[in-house]
Amino acid sequence: MTSATPPTQTVRFGLFELDVRAGELRKRGVKVHLQGLPVQVLVMLLENPGHVVTRDELRTRLWPADTFVDFDHSLHNAIARLREALGENANSPRFVETLPRRGYRFIGLLDSAVVPQKAAPEVNRSGQIRRALLPAVLVLLAVVAALVGLNVGGVRSKLFGKLDSAAQIGSIAVLPLKNLSDDREQDYFADGMTEALITDLGKVSALRVISRTSVMRYKDTKKPLPEIARELQVDALVEGSVARSGDRLRITANLIQASPEKHIWAETYERNLSDVIALQNDVARTITQQIQVQLTPEEHVKLSASDPVDPEAYKLYIKGRYFWVKRNRESFDRAMGYFQQAIYRDPTYAAPYSGLADCYVLFGSSFDVGGQAPIEVEPKAKAAALKALELDNSLADAHNSIAYVKLTYDWDWTGAEAEFRRSIALNPGYAHGHHWYAHLLLSSGRGEEAMAEVNRALELDPVSPIINLHLGWHYLYTRQYDRALSQLDKTLELDPDYALAHWYRGLAFEEKKMYPEALHEMGRAKDLLPGNLAVQSDIGHVYAVSGDKGNAEKVIAGLKGESARRYVNQYEIALIYIGLGQNDQAFKSLERAFREHSDMLVYLKVDPRLDPIRSDSRFADLTHRVGIPN
Repeated sequence: MTSATPPTQTVRFGLFELDVRAGELRKRGVKVHLQGLPVQVLVMLLENPGHVVTRDELRTRLWPADTFVDFDHSLHNAIARLREALGENANSPRFVETLPRRGYRFIGLLDSAVVPQKAAPEVNRSGQIRRALLPAVLVLLAVVAALVGLNVGGVRSKLFGKLDSAAQIGSIAVLPLKNLSDDREQDYFADGMTEALITDLGKVSALRVISRTSVMRYKDTKKPLPEIARELQVDALVEGSVARSGDRLRITANLIQASPEKHIWAETYERNLSDVIALQNDVARTITQQIQVQLTPEEHVKLSASDPVDPEAYKLYIKGRYFWVKRNRESFDRAMGYFQQAIYRDPTYAAPYSGLADCYVLFGSSFDVGGQAPIEVEPKAKAAALKALELDNSLADAHNSIAYVKLTYDWDWTGAEAEFRRSIALNPGYAHGHHWYAHLLLSSGRGEEAMAEVNRALELDPVSPIINLHLGWHYLYTRQYDRALSQLDKTLELDPDYALAHWYRGLAFEEKKMYPEALHEMGRAKDLLPGNLAVQSDIGHVYAVSGDKGNAEKVIAGLKGESARRYVNQYEIALIYIGLGQNDQAFKSLERAFREHSDMLVYLKVDPRLDPIRSDSRFADLTHRVGIPN
């Protein structure tokens, strides 16, 4: 009997050497960044130089039967990363040859051989060694099974601790990725990558992922991670960094369990910027694997690698989103400019069209950055969103924009609800999908369903001022005025200068007939939103219902004068006439609002300021023409 060949720990081929035990690949003595599955695949290929390692063999050894992953994609990705590290491509391989539908073969020259990891001592023909070892092996297995089963000395936790703790993770927050680039202006890129990772993880229905607005409050924070996790009420956190040099991109991500605090996983990815979408998907998919979230077949598809993107178009799109989230008129103008540049750079890139649609949607709103005639901007929003969906029907935000246009401009309630539901199905973690869907539910009188959607949006984005505001608005339009004031107070704790919160407090005080308090709050909103005609109109309504006819008529005169220069929402003028008891004039204004497709008409059913005219047959006719469900 010959003695077994001792396992070789370092294998050299070409300019490379692999330290098998450490799992490290080096080139000319310098460590090459390669970890995880690509290294394990390389070891299997080196164990069988010149021989085909089949796909089934790779699956059996590296992807156990109870591992829920997309094997084809994972193997393709591992081979691609291995080839990238070796500096070769599939068309002209020097080391790794692909045999289509069969497997892979190592074709390089080895300076030393690798003995397979499962090599066993040679036995004689009678199998004496095997028979001698069998009882000892069985005893050893029994002891190990007992130790693991009873968790003696914590052995099961030590062996499988990651799986036990990860199984408890059902919620996660991606903290703002740090910008490690030399250029501080590249912060927008790190923020964009953070949002992209949140979006990808949000597509997983079994996982609650905190939205961008809430996590951005922790940018550059010094708070301990467990404290952040408690504040956001999540089980785990992802933190990391982004470094970009030219068209090369490096992302480092760490997954930390919150309580007890425990580091679960870390990985560094480096790709060309053109592969950024696939890179984002890879990071998100790996995180779901680490925390053992069960993915549906559709979610596997969502997290599959996407087509390459033009690097310059991607950078322009990320800049657009960076300014869009600031939600003011100046930032929206800048966002639109970047989206349009991205489209010009690559007309086949869907995301910038969706960004453009989001801008147009809010330009036609009576609140925020609104002030443009819906008839001028909402068709543009619809066209941009439809173009985005023509190029990529999986964009949840584009479906959300289409839904909002169908609701507030087309008055297509059935179509709007279908699109909102589609948006949420594509990305259950998209907070604004739930938020905007709640608008439809509230305006159609489905208060309990609307409350459920608002609460879901708050779970996903707990410190978002606008979603906290919407809960206050929900209470306002369901005539719970004290609860509205309480919720709006909470909103102002997040942002004391949030104009809409002051404005809505004024509306709640008005309904409680506390007119001085209402005028004070609306005056504060007017100062914070200079030139906003809707808040001026609501001040006029307070004057009217409080008996100050003179000031109410001055506001109407001022609005009519403004209408010669810019869009004035006739719904708002109608409210002042209602407050003055001039119902015929009110209905004339409402008819103009109907012709102009005022976004406020969808709230005819629930706006308490319309109560004085609800019994008028003209009101029922208008409600019917807007299509509000009974």
